[in-house]
Amino acid sequence: MSTASDCLLQENPMDGVALLRLNRPAVLNALNLELRHALAEAFLRLDADDRVRAIVLAGGERAFCAGADLNEYVDATPAQIMARQMDRLWGAIANCRKPVIAAVRGHALGGGCELSMHADILIAGQGARFGQPEVKLGIMPGGGGTQRLTQVVGKFAAMHILLRGEPFGADAALAMGLASEVVNDDEVEARALQIACELAALPVLALRLIKEAVLEGMSSGLESGLRFERRSFQTLFSTRDQHEGMRARLDKRAPRFSGG
Repeated sequence: MSTASDCLLQENPMDGVALLRLNRPAVLNALNLELRHALAEAFLRLDADDRVRAIVLAGGERAFCAGADLNEYVDATPAQIMARQMDRLWGAIANCRKPVIAAVRGHALGGGCELSMHADILIAGQGARFGQPEVKLGIMPGGGGTQRLTQVVGKFAAMHILLRGEPFGADAALAMGLASEVVNDDEVEARALQIACELAALPVLALRLIKEAVLEGMSSGLESGLRFERRSFQTLFSTRDQHEGMRARLDKRAPRFSGG
């Protein structure tokens, strides 16, 4: 295990896979500015590291992340909030080109729920609790919660969650499309790592372009997404992995992807 920061630990449990673990257990992994900077720096570094092909983001047994650290917000002024440049810190995670898998156990509330929505695949434990309770603090989500949640679950479900501020469980998250899978709490990280290992063995460029195409369509609309998809599909026919994947299927053997 290597330490990216005292509040964020990095593990490399298997070839091609990095695991980032939020490490503020005394405050249920609440996001203070130090942890936010550590996350941004780690994602920028891992995105640039060709040895890393998939990233797992995890917390602890009691909490993935219980939200923002209110000690840093209670007396903050608008100018101080603006100076923190939270869009840049969130953007480092959102713009990661590699598959990100969130392994969610316990609380994923407020900024923690927003953090989990930055992942591409979300594995939730049976005891996970999601929610955007900001309205009960006199504020609103500021890390993309109003936008990402609405894209995922639709207007009426999102309004129900955002306006009421009530938490909900893993089964409800799965039913509305916020979670990819729900497993036993003690199986969450193992399942997330299993998927990360599977992704790490797949063609890097195909994974990257699939992720970019999905996000392009979500941010720019159907027509822009379709144009991006067509160009990306055509581009992949210039790669070694496309030829290897198709040839291996025709030869009825396992492919040997090289990443090119």
